[in-house]
Amino acid sequence: MVKIKIPYIIVESAKPQYGRGQVGQFSPVAIFGFGIFPDPPEGSKVSKNFRIAIVGIGLVGRRHADAIRALRHVDLVAVVDPSDEGRAYAVEHGVACYETLEEMFANQTPDGAVLATPTTLHVEQGLTCIRHGCPVLVEKPIAVEAAAALELVQEAERANVPLMVGHHRRHNPLIKSAKEAIVDGKIGDVRAVHANCWFYKPDEYFDAAPWRKKPGAGPISVNLVHDVDLLRYLAGEVVTVQAQSAASQRGYDNEDVAGALLTFESGAIGTITVSDSIVAPWSWEMTSREYPIYPSTTESSYMIGGSHGSLSVPDLRLWSYQNEQRDWWMPISSTALKKGSSDPLVNQLRHFVEVARHEADPIVSGWEGFRTLQVIEAIQNSCRTGETVRIKNLQETQQQRLQVMKNI
Repeated sequence: MVKIKIPYIIVESAKPQYGRGQVGQFSPVAIFGFGIFPDPPEGSKVSKNFRIAIVGIGLVGRRHADAIRALRHVDLVAVVDPSDEGRAYAVEHGVACYETLEEMFANQTPDGAVLATPTTLHVEQGLTCIRHGCPVLVEKPIAVEAAAALELVQEAERANVPLMVGHHRRHNPLIKSAKEAIVDGKIGDVRAVHANCWFYKPDEYFDAAPWRKKPGAGPISVNLVHDVDLLRYLAGEVVTVQAQSAASQRGYDNEDVAGALLTFESGAIGTITVSDSIVAPWSWEMTSREYPIYPSTTESSYMIGGSHGSLSVPDLRLWSYQNEQRDWWMPISSTALKKGSSDPLVNQLRHFVEVARHEADPIVSGWEGFRTLQVIEAIQNSCRTGETVRIKNLQETQQQRLQVMKNI
């Protein structure tokens, strides 16, 4: 790893890359042993490498770092992590390491920051980035509580600083194909959806990080947030929630199984269940082949039922009758939709670069992360009270927020 510093240029990468000098000049990178890589043509959108800092270089942070290394013209330039492991990672990869965001901003301002820290830190750290004009990709869930998430989203809007939320599954080609099939009317009107999120996490998983045994760290907030986000993406906004949960059989301070009945704006009905203590193959992790660390199966974890057909995901089998003869006495058959294959984390990071440069609108904006968190919060509240919870729409939420601000 080579680090080169000259005025206005910081290069920290072992990848072939365009230089960061003025357009039309050869990069100083070429002089110091990377070979000759001329700057891109004048007017090109890729006029310099995009510099990213990762805040929190644990398991998820390292996956983001791997995604950075998979992209040309994107460099990891800093790690913000006070731990010995964080410092060791920074040394190994030849990048600066800071204990706090404020320390980093006192020394450099990257083009974007990825927040891969515990959820409790997301809002505070996100606001710090926004105050320094630094675009943010914050891991899911966007915050612990929807009210705090709203503060972060609105502040980003006021400052015109791009904010994305890391619901990376939306960037999976499988989900893109499913979304296109639904939008194109291949299953007619969506009438019902079901999502399964069952798996068994070993005791060592919890012993390695005791916070995972605490209230608020159960599978509803840790795992179900992904599935809720995809159901919203594929079926629309959720308006009411009824939910139940059961206490952990292992004696932890949170739930280990939960189920919810969702009603959507469209009138569709959804059911969703989650458990981290059920031995089963029906979860996104074990059916999508998205992350090789999980053994794959040929099962599916989502079913989307429509008036003219149904779709299972992620195997993308479309079920329908021939010649529109919708009759349960008639044979029904399936066809497989075309599947793409690419790493959703890499796709997400590439998209973040475009969003940070104001070249694209975010697929998962701060508002989208907020809306998904509202549903998760409603599930948790319904589990606690046993009552049906209605989710405020965006207009109601904004009006309530304005009224609170007036009363302060």
